[in-house]
Amino acid sequence: MSTGLTPDLGDPAVLARLFAPAAARRAIGLAVSGGADSLALMLLARRWAATLTMSPRIVVYSLDHGLRPEAADEVTMVLGVARDLGLEARNLVWSGPKPQSGLQEAARQARYSLIGDAMAKDGVDLLLTAHHRSDQAETVLMRLAHGSGLEGLRGMTALALVENVEVFRPLLEVEPAILAALVADAGLTPAQDPSNDDPGYERVRWRRLLPVLAEEGLDSGVLARFAARMAEADNAMTKMTEAAFAELVTLDGFGAASLSHASLEALGPAIGRRVLSRILNIVGGRQKPRALGQVERLYEQIREGDLPRSTTLLGAVLRLRNNNLVVSREPGRSLPSDENVPPSGNLVWDQRFLITNISGVAGFVAGATDFMPRHRLEDFLGFKVTTPAEAIRTTPVVRDAEGKVLALGSWSFDDRIRVELLID
Repeated sequence: MSTGLTPDLGDPAVLARLFAPAAARRAIGLAVSGGADSLALMLLARRWAATLTMSPRIVVYSLDHGLRPEAADEVTMVLGVARDLGLEARNLVWSGPKPQSGLQEAARQARYSLIGDAMAKDGVDLLLTAHHRSDQAETVLMRLAHGSGLEGLRGMTALALVENVEVFRPLLEVEPAILAALVADAGLTPAQDPSNDDPGYERVRWRRLLPVLAEEGLDSGVLARFAARMAEADNAMTKMTEAAFAELVTLDGFGAASLSHASLEALGPAIGRRVLSRILNIVGGRQKPRALGQVERLYEQIREGDLPRSTTLLGAVLRLRNNNLVVSREPGRSLPSDENVPPSGNLVWDQRFLITNISGVAGFVAGATDFMPRHRLEDFLGFKVTTPAEAIRTTPVVRDAEGKVLALGSWSFDDRIRVELLID
């Protein structure tokens, strides 16, 4: 048992605090596999909702991944428990061929995709999951072993966007033994997934190590407190990064960024790496690094003056020009093809530009500029253009049905079109 305090789930005030982010929603979903943790989530959500004058509608989603013959019966059990609790429930199935490798990740993506689609049909916009304190401890240990920075070491957050599904984890403070006891007291028999004991999965190996670590004082409660402190440090660093970015980074209308080498050096590694990462994220079209080491190595190259003449990373091209770091979008296959800008609607182009058709006119199309001579570009804009060629080629141009240019980059030449560079 963890030495950390765990909430009293029999106290209505505690439930009100744990489930507070869901209280204002009109409808919430519960991801319930049939294991002890998710069954406990269903029992607690029902108990919490009963204390509210106006409670959200609750819909239970249970998914058969098609990987074990017992899964169909487990879903049937979940639907029966939900029915006994007076809750709506949906039976979902992941059908079709399964990959030979990366099965766990593929199953996770399929789960959120299928549940997300069902939620959209049901008018549900928040999904509750049963992740608990030991899940948090395992996550922190795995990320620590993989060399994660502060953002990773903060562990799972209570609210998160996962595969485009808004997820809420109300039980991160709770020990799994408490949840198992709750289910047993309710007379329910939870499903047992053998993959939860398969040492072929990294998370299971860390789970087996937790009791050994706890003997030395490194239990789930300590790791949860560590994650909370890392979250506080990460939030502080984020605020410092935002202030430095606003003061030191220049973004032009083509979506290119520039920052003086001296300013980046003066920030120091902790903030400098974060500012560089944010530049890459904005300019490169929101491509996430596969590992923190990618940005760390690039930062050291820039800091030490070893950056090659032209370096590409995460969809961006980086160059040092006149003691300034200049970052542009990388041309290539990742750019979107021509897309319609709907009447009285929006288009997010390349995850970088928000293009709005203010009018009710159809036929407006946005695409990459690709190639436009600088003299012609300067005729359009009315000033000398010094931004890199890559930035020009990868900036959006909006044309009407007759091919007339209505906007280029962040500049609009027609009142019916508005273009904004996305920086958040």
